[in-house]
Amino acid sequence: MAHIICIANQKGGVGKTTTAVNLSAALAVSEKRTLLVDCDPQGNATTGLGLDKNSIYRSLYHGMIGEVTAESLVVDSEIDTLKIIPSRVELIGFEVEMMSKPKREMALKHLLANIIDSFEYIIIDCPPSLSLLTVNALTAADFMLIPLQCEFYALEGLGQLLETMKRIKHNLNPKLRIAGILLTMFDKRTNLSHQVAQDAERYFKHLVFKTMVPRNVRLGEAPSFGKPILLYDATSVGAQSYFNLAKEIMNNHLTSIGQTSRRQSQPSSYD
Repeated sequence: MAHIICIANQKGGVGKTTTAVNLSAALAVSEKRTLLVDCDPQGNATTGLGLDKNSIYRSLYHGMIGEVTAESLVVDSEIDTLKIIPSRVELIGFEVEMMSKPKREMALKHLLANIIDSFEYIIIDCPPSLSLLTVNALTAADFMLIPLQCEFYALEGLGQLLETMKRIKHNLNPKLRIAGILLTMFDKRTNLSHQVAQDAERYFKHLVFKTMVPRNVRLGEAPSFGKPILLYDATSVGAQSYFNLAKEIMNNHLTSIGQTSRRQSQPSSYD
């Protein structure tokens, strides 16, 4: 059964889709059967893997409204062990059409149920908002991974995300936990990056990944070529950082998070 990890942060521009695409690719290259689910109507993860959205006739939207099965939506990528369920702009309509439907928060969980045993990891790229789509992703996931950019106001708004997670854990998905905080856009030359890293480690302690994703030109270029960084420039520091993140996750990181959570006598505000 797959570990389902959603990549979430309601702030835009924090490296969320970059992380979803490149973590998925790194896991797949490490011979883990991986599925990337593009749950963002912008469809950036879809184009980030080289798919032409204009040639896609069925997307995540059609699965979430119950028209088609998940199996029929799975598309190949350049990496044999990496598949994707693509998204297009019509996914915006899900929020409006499902607003009055019962169990609308469970649509993605139900869609993925039939294919969960086909993969070892399922990565869900969330939209940059705390919308019904994000609630669906959090309800379907085992873990939430939070990209945190090393910039001013980095921690602003994070409390709202964690509060949303607590409500979902209480009402919809009691197994949901934080996989970790991933520091992105780290610039070792600036005091600000180091200060954000120190603040994150002080607030979240064991939940901060050892891996930090640096600012990297090649990492920014890769999406315009429709390739994850591992295929665009495997020797770049950006590629190495996502390889390292994948190694952390594969090396029992998720298991240790669960064990730590169970050992805590008092649940914390972020677990």
